[in-house]
Amino acid sequence: MPLWDKLKQSVQQMQTQLTARKDSLTSEAFRDASMAMCALVAAADGTIDRSETRRVAQLIVDNEALRGFDKNDLQRRFHDYIDVLRTDTRSGKARVMKDIAAVRGKPDEARAVVQIGIVIGGADGRFDPTERAVVREACVALGIARADFGL
Repeated sequence: MPLWDKLKQSVQQMQTQLTARKDSLTSEAFRDASMAMCALVAAADGTIDRSETRRVAQLIVDNEALRGFDKNDLQRRFHDYIDVLRTDTRSGKARVMKDIAAVRGKPDEARAVVQIGIVIGGADGRFDPTERAVVREACVALGIARADFGL
C-alpha cells in the first residue's frame, strides 16, 4: 500500500475512533489540550502562516469529535495558543505543552489529544516530519508510548 494511502487510512481510522468517543471527551482540560495540540501542529515548522492557521481553524470546526464544544470558543482558544507561540516560541511552546500535559492522568483524553494532533497534521495528505516531532513530544508529555501511534 502506498504511503499516502496508509496515512489517509490511519487518519480516517483515528477520526472514527475520536468520533465514537466524543460524548466522553467533554472536559475543559481536554478542550484546552486539544486546541493547544492543534496550535502546536500548525506551528510545527517554525512559521505560523495565516493560510495554515485558517485551514486548521476550519478543521477544528468541522471535526465531529469536537462538536460538543462551542465552535467560536474553540477557534478563539486555538488563536490564543497561536498568539502565545508567535510571541515567544520557546516559552510559548512550554506553556502549550503544559496545557497538553494537563490531561496526562486521563488516558482516554490523552490518547484523543494525540489523535487530534495526527488528524490535524495529516489532513492535508502529508504528516510532515516537524509535525510528527511535535506530536511525539506531546506523547512524552502525556506519558503515552509513541509506538502506540506509529510515531
